[in-house]
Amino acid sequence: MSAQLSTPVDAPVATRPLPARTFWGRALRHRSFVVGGVLSLLVIASALLSLVWTPWSPYEIDIASKLHAPSATHWLGTDSFGRDIVSLLLAGARSTILVGVIAVSIGLTFGVCLGLIASAKRGWTEEIIMRFSDFTFAFPAVLSAIMLAAVVGPGMVTSITAIGIFQIPTLTRLTRGSANAIWAREFVLAARASGKGAFRITIEHVLPNILSILIVQATIQFALAILAEAALSYLGLGTQPPQPSWGRMLNDAQTLLFQSPMLAVYPGASIAIAVLGLNLLGDGLRDLFDPRLARER
Repeated sequence: MSAQLSTPVDAPVATRPLPARTFWGRALRHRSFVVGGVLSLLVIASALLSLVWTPWSPYEIDIASKLHAPSATHWLGTDSFGRDIVSLLLAGARSTILVGVIAVSIGLTFGVCLGLIASAKRGWTEEIIMRFSDFTFAFPAVLSAIMLAAVVGPGMVTSITAIGIFQIPTLTRLTRGSANAIWAREFVLAARASGKGAFRITIEHVLPNILSILIVQATIQFALAILAEAALSYLGLGTQPPQPSWGRMLNDAQTLLFQSPMLAVYPGASIAIAVLGLNLLGDGLRDLFDPRLARER
């Protein structure tokens, strides 16, 4: 009898959660997450800093100071218009982050809603939504931007709209596939047996269980949006002067590659850091949200 009573006393010790099993405990031990988070925060901090301070005005043109080498006055030198490179990089981060956030938000809003509806309704509703996604795939961001620019003109709104539309089919397919897997689970079948409707099951059971997948994908789509924004600005379809943009800086530097090659290196490195940081962050989140990997750590 005494041996039987002693078992429950020892059980809590064996099942006590370890600090390393907490999300942040595992996150801080994950190199990809830490490096990606630091690089992403660096880009975001640069964008926020540009809202309140830049060494010089990114819009001020001083031809007499053009193509100056790095100095105590201009830390990274000046461009062909005499503008401070550091100020342009900070302000360009703001434009890039703004376009990426709004475009990914558009893709998430419409893509997730359409994917959830397709998974919940099935039948002709699902078929129509998925065929619409296939049709949208035929219009990549650059092609959509060209068509929009022909109608309303180039600009930041054009790039946001084009990138946002390009994000929708990818997120629709991901949401629908992930939701279909949840709809086949036993707890969803039990919820349907208890009388819950499709909308309530989607909100209470399906969406919370695919939220981690959507968060990981959002970081990857954010990185793709930054690349698309830089490409559109480089082609003259995105952010327009005098608003600084990393893609515009690359466009301005292409004629000075032999005279001042660093003018192309600085914005190119900024784009690479932003994309690398978001990709590493996405890989880290994927590993942290994977329950199989979580048990191994």
